[in-house]
Amino acid sequence: MMNNKRICCIFNIGAHYRLPIYSKMAEELSCDFYMGDCIETTIKTFDYQQLKGYKRTLNNRFLHHFYWQSGSISLILKPYDFYILDGEPYCLSSWCLLLLAKVFRKKTIAWTHGWYGRESAFKKVIKKLFYSLHWRLMIYNEYAIKLMVQENIPCKKMYCIANSLDSDRIKNIRNQLKPSTIYYKHFGNDAPVLIYCGRIQKRKKLNMLVDCLARLNNQDIPANLVIVGADNENTGLASYIKQQHLEAKVWLYGPCYDENQISELFYNATVCISPGNVGLTAIHALSYGCPVITHGNFAYQMPEFEAIIPQVTGAFFQHDSLDDLCKTVADWLTYNKDKRETIRLQAYQEIDSKWNIHYQIETIKQVIEND
Repeated sequence: MMNNKRICCIFNIGAHYRLPIYSKMAEELSCDFYMGDCIETTIKTFDYQQLKGYKRTLNNRFLHHFYWQSGSISLILKPYDFYILDGEPYCLSSWCLLLLAKVFRKKTIAWTHGWYGRESAFKKVIKKLFYSLHWRLMIYNEYAIKLMVQENIPCKKMYCIANSLDSDRIKNIRNQLKPSTIYYKHFGNDAPVLIYCGRIQKRKKLNMLVDCLARLNNQDIPANLVIVGADNENTGLASYIKQQHLEAKVWLYGPCYDENQISELFYNATVCISPGNVGLTAIHALSYGCPVITHGNFAYQMPEFEAIIPQVTGAFFQHDSLDDLCKTVADWLTYNKDKRETIRLQAYQEIDSKWNIHYQIETIKQVIEND
């Protein structure tokens, strides 16, 4: 049945982490891909020539936050049955394509964040109109779907697609992992290790994590901190660590793109903490059995927060509250002490049940087959 259905994917850009799921779509659904050449923010992309089914790069022309994908509109005339789009209201060409799809009786599917929970009245009107033009909606998490149902968007129209990294490769790596002395060798002690892995940005509020570390150690709760990532925004984090006299307690590991090294860091850490929002960092950490702590103001979170189940795969603290962050981390270190292996297995179970390319491909198949 699936082989008779031609699928066209029109995306704003090919983010590097998406190559595994796109490759799976090309392999199992014979999708054709048309990829944008840039977006407003800097993001690592994969080599489009690596992707089976890649057809052409589209030129994204920006006007403030709005953009037009040159060459996308004519694709409605090609013999495709389904069009999978990013579901971005800021993409003006998508509005035109959606209207033309109605005329030509083509089926359009949004792969989108959906609702955040912080939309203004005006944004709600625009989003509701935009999503009403789509045949189906694939939403990153159940939280957004629940909010959209409250806005009278039909539940039967929406599917939760979650998100993923290179889940098969990661699973193979994790099956080879075992405890190592990487942190003892660096810090010279056996204290619990807090980890942050991702881009070092002001919105990630890593100074708050340094303050938390200082307070824990002052309260005779020994802990170390490793920060993995590049500081491309000149946040001054290294200077701040020196001001707090925490050089011996903080390992500024720097950028790392070696998955084997990252796996060892996550596997041997006690907990991953992102004081600002958390995105794919949560999936990365949990994939290697490392629980995650982040803030609980979901309107200002990324979809992947939903993989965090309190007291199972991590915890939430009160948004922007250093006091509550410190309390949450201290409580977790106590809770974690005798349950580390149980928590590790719970993290694996969460990832294997939903946050992987196999769950995503089955969701896409379900959408296509239920036409």
